[in-house]
Amino acid sequence: MHFAPAGGALQCAVTLDACMGETDMRILGPLIDNRIAVTIFATERWINNNAAAVALLLQHPDLFVIENHGARHVPAVIGTEKVYGLTPAGTADGVFAEVNGGQQAVSAAFSRPPKWYRDATALYSTDAMGLIDAMQLRIAGFSLNGDLGASVPADEARARIAAAKSGDVIISHINQPKRPSGAGVIDGILALKAAGFGFVHLDDAPMIALA
Repeated sequence: MHFAPAGGALQCAVTLDACMGETDMRILGPLIDNRIAVTIFATERWINNNAAAVALLLQHPDLFVIENHGARHVPAVIGTEKVYGLTPAGTADGVFAEVNGGQQAVSAAFSRPPKWYRDATALYSTDAMGLIDAMQLRIAGFSLNGDLGASVPADEARARIAAAKSGDVIISHINQPKRPSGAGVIDGILALKAAGFGFVHLDDAPMIALA
């Protein structure tokens, strides 16, 4: 998905997944210092294990909008085939539990019900998508993968993000402080800022789904 910036402005939407594990302060600190608006997709697992980061996010509600990344970080796929090595939710009940668990965790921690959902792997079965829609959540896609699951070197992450076009929805990760990708993620975001880009939350822009 991407969006159409109003008036031809240079804008992109940065989305960062907080899947599990820790918080990459190499990214979070400069985002705050540079007043960059970001949408963060957080799992229940991450929220429960990162109290200090949650408190910091709560101090900056104008910068960070927290959305639903699920309860346990499993793909919203009905079936048995693994997705990128991850066991899927498997059943309609499993998808509901995954989505609802994340919904409740974000609502409780941030006093705001999420409007968007992104599952682990950002892949879905068609029947699961129907269930998510029935839960009145929008599925968050993206148009630019900044760090390929926090798997690329810092210079590659920077180059990928710095090459964003106006209207791009960027996905990267904020939960891998021990991997090199994070340094490149923030460098790429700051390169966009230096190039004159503004940053919007998903709710602040008319999203266009990609075919």
